[in-house]
Amino acid sequence: MSILAEERKKAIIEELNLYGKVNVLSLAERLEVSSETIRRDLDALEQLGKLKRVYGGAVKQNYTEGEPPYHQRQDINLSAKRAIGQRAAELLSDGDTVVIDTGTTMLEFARAIQGRRRLTVLTNSLPVASLLADSLNQQLFTGKVILLGGEINTEQQSISGPLCEKMLETFHVDKAFISVGGISLSTGISDYDINESMMSIVMARVSKSVFVLADQSKIGVQAFCKITSLDSVDVVISDHDSPASWENELGIKGVTWMTVDTGEGR
Repeated sequence: MSILAEERKKAIIEELNLYGKVNVLSLAERLEVSSETIRRDLDALEQLGKLKRVYGGAVKQNYTEGEPPYHQRQDINLSAKRAIGQRAAELLSDGDTVVIDTGTTMLEFARAIQGRRRLTVLTNSLPVASLLADSLNQQLFTGKVILLGGEINTEQQSISGPLCEKMLETFHVDKAFISVGGISLSTGISDYDINESMMSIVMARVSKSVFVLADQSKIGVQAFCKITSLDSVDVVISDHDSPASWENELGIKGVTWMTVDTGEGR
């Protein structure tokens, strides 16, 4: 049974405070109302100054770039990020050359990398590089870590820019693990930061297989910068099933959707 408008708005604000962003599709499913009803609720809350509308949902009013800074995102939806990261790590094979994108989900992925031999890992994430260096020292896996060079974004703890893109283009990669701000059936995967999006574009281009790591807050969202269409994506790993209306088209595009269990139930 659907709930009343004020109760819905209270639930929306609670989820916004918890995750920093909300998604129209997931809210409509959870609150058992139409997507149009949720959009009206979000519009009303924006007029009250409670949030900022973005394509596919809303973010906190003070998140001008569409998402919170890196350090504020680390504990958001942590159980989902850990489960997604663990599943991604299971897809690695001995001898792989992989590139790991920036983002807090990627940090949990890096943390889960253990027991593999002769891995070559490229990354433009400072926290990922630091964590993997520690893992190498502890002999949790064998291989090497290459930190891509360029301009540092201190807020997002990432490296990007023309130098970074050029360096990445010199490699042939087996698997790219990409983080996104949004994933849409019609417009593909996207992100909020221009420079980081350009890096993700190159990652997808130089890799044989593309894996997208996206928690449920990203589903149905179109962020500012397009990375690539879903035709170029091989696997999506998420803590939520793909929308039922997407299933046929995902099959046509050749996308495998893997849903992980966070242990919290849905």
